[in-house]
Amino acid sequence: MESLKSYSFTALERFLKYVKIDTQSDQNSLSQPSTEKQKNLGKILVEELLEIGIKDAELDEFGYVYATIPATTTKKVPVICFCSHMDTSPDCSGLDVIPVIHHNYQGQDLVLPLDQNQVMRMVDHPDLEFQIGNDIVTASGNTLLGADNKAGLAEIMDAAAFLIAHPELKHGKIRILFTPDEEIGRGVDKVDIQKLGADYGYTVDGESCGSIEYETFSADYATITISGVSSHPGFAKGNMESAIKIAAEIVSFLPKDRLSPESTEGKEGFIHPVAMQGSVEEASIEFILRDFDDAELKNHEGILKAIADDVLEGYPSSSYKLEVKEQYRNMKVVLDKHPELIDYAKIAVERTGVNPKLQSIRGGTDGSRLSFIGLPCPNIFAGEHAFHGKQEWVSVQDMQKAVETIVQIALVWEEKK
Repeated sequence: MESLKSYSFTALERFLKYVKIDTQSDQNSLSQPSTEKQKNLGKILVEELLEIGIKDAELDEFGYVYATIPATTTKKVPVICFCSHMDTSPDCSGLDVIPVIHHNYQGQDLVLPLDQNQVMRMVDHPDLEFQIGNDIVTASGNTLLGADNKAGLAEIMDAAAFLIAHPELKHGKIRILFTPDEEIGRGVDKVDIQKLGADYGYTVDGESCGSIEYETFSADYATITISGVSSHPGFAKGNMESAIKIAAEIVSFLPKDRLSPESTEGKEGFIHPVAMQGSVEEASIEFILRDFDDAELKNHEGILKAIADDVLEGYPSSSYKLEVKEQYRNMKVVLDKHPELIDYAKIAVERTGVNPKLQSIRGGTDGSRLSFIGLPCPNIFAGEHAFHGKQEWVSVQDMQKAVETIVQIALVWEEKK
């Protein structure tokens, strides 16, 4: 498409601006959004949407940004939504991010300037092999970058600017949705699906250039609360049963060579302790349970219960409670009923000159939950890599391919109807 070939992309400029805004979400907060600072970015996104000519852009009280790119066709085309999230992971600092552009990457080690111990090597980041000659954006070594998912934000914004500037290109109505709190599993909690008014969606939150992700983990959150027996430590013999030690014992009995994140890959699930706190009298352990198969996910719960039962046998005066909450389910169950979503995305990626790659996600996206509340929603690449850590990176050229892919998806849906 000639108009795209001559287009001056703005994704990088936008991205460098967005990553400097601290938007970390907070698992321990009960508010929505979990951190008010996420709205700081939401306000900027609304301002930019209005500037490019989108008239109905708004930020609601819960931190969601909604906007519409009007249809340019008279055909009756399904309304398509493009979605990315504004928050960054609580796992690594997102305050005072200083992005660095490594121009014309040639395969060398990348030393991050503010921490010389943070060295990015191709052996540790295999996708760098495909970035020779490209421009790589990293943080400076003491924070994450925020490519997850501010790369997606920038790409949707750039695609929106392009489509508004080229009304001669035929597409149906497009809805834009930017969400808070995706990183803590609450990205869809307060979304107004009727207000959104879309038929299908695509999250732009994937990794390698050309990837289309149609399957996610199913996910549960489990908490074991242990009630121990406290007594004065000087007179505790035969009486004390420390909840802290019971919790530590439960964790120590978790499988190490299987069912753990550090020993699994592909379609293998896991049981992962993510937090532990307490006192002698009461302690709790929080877990995330993951698997692509719902029956296997239920088995993981059974394994966790069996470990706790075995451990508590040695502490006759203590007890425990296991609570399991559903987080999201494998979106493949829904997407299999709408094959055109994947078919059209493949066509769009091919039109950019990239080979599409169908993949499963060892994780989840907002699309996982959106798919189950009426918006079938696979995930397409944003170019983000090594997310949630100080060596997170994104390629400028991959971001531009993502912009092209978003535009082409909009056009393909119009052509096929």
